[in-house]
Amino acid sequence: MERHQVAVYLTAMAVGGLLGWLTPAAGPGLEHAINPVLGALLFVTFLQVPAAELVRSLRDGRFLTAALVVNFVVVPLVVAAMFTFLPADQAVRVGVLLVLLCPCVDYVIVFSGLAGGSNRRLLAATPLLLMVQMLLLPLFLYLFMGSELADIVEVGPFLEAFAFLIVIPLALAWALQAWAARRPAGQKVSAAATITMVPLVGATLLTVVASQIPKLDDSLADVAAVVPFYALFLLVMAFAGKAVARLFRLEPGAGRAVVFTGATRNSLVVLPLALALPDALAVAAVVVVTQTLVEVLGMVVYVRLVPRLIPATEQTHDLLVAH
Repeated sequence: MERHQVAVYLTAMAVGGLLGWLTPAAGPGLEHAINPVLGALLFVTFLQVPAAELVRSLRDGRFLTAALVVNFVVVPLVVAAMFTFLPADQAVRVGVLLVLLCPCVDYVIVFSGLAGGSNRRLLAATPLLLMVQMLLLPLFLYLFMGSELADIVEVGPFLEAFAFLIVIPLALAWALQAWAARRPAGQKVSAAATITMVPLVGATLLTVVASQIPKLDDSLADVAAVVPFYALFLLVMAFAGKAVARLFRLEPGAGRAVVFTGATRNSLVVLPLALALPDALAVAAVVVVTQTLVEVLGMVVYVRLVPRLIPATEQTHDLLVAH
């Protein structure tokens, strides 16, 4: 399955799209399944990074600084450049801002790892990225849209996502690591869990797509208007992330991780924020969902593109020259 993982993911999205189209009534139920499936995926991801490695990576100040710069300096500048050209509809603009200004803290770790990015560094950066976006999102909304929209962001959904998608899977993974270090039975359970990575990514993609497709029916015009902006964002951030990685002279794995954290957005966490908006801004949720669909396709491309964009030989040579 690992050799054919791209085909698995594309098939999962296609099946999810067909399921959502043929059985739209199943959408709400599948939406409730997103967090459990995503939590299981992150548990397996965390399981592959020993706790000691995670603690050591917190001392990597250069990578953490690069991740903060690409997400909270470069991304807002890119969004600002695009903002003038967005559709004038306020709900569309709010949806785009909500999703593009918040870096992903969940499946980015999986896709980055598939492209040879440093999972342990991204894992270490996850709590910091989540806290900073919680603090800065109201400020960004104020700067882009004015004071009347700065108070729409609630901390609750962020804290819930942090608990169920980060804290609980990480604690369970560390508990299983400790068991595996002491007992053969623990080693067998750990090994069995690790090989479920590809099926879990596929299940996550199928669930997200199937649950959200029914919501697109009444807003196709809005969807069509924002798709080019999301695609352009992915294209620009691939090269912007590479530039930041070179600026901080990161080794290839860390550089690829910076590219992924700059490009992937926190759509699954901000979706509850969009759904909680007043009826006049209801289209914002559809705009957020659309970004999820575009990004998933983009991540399949990124898994192939980023290793070519930041090849190991090229960046190793640059580091040797620098030293």
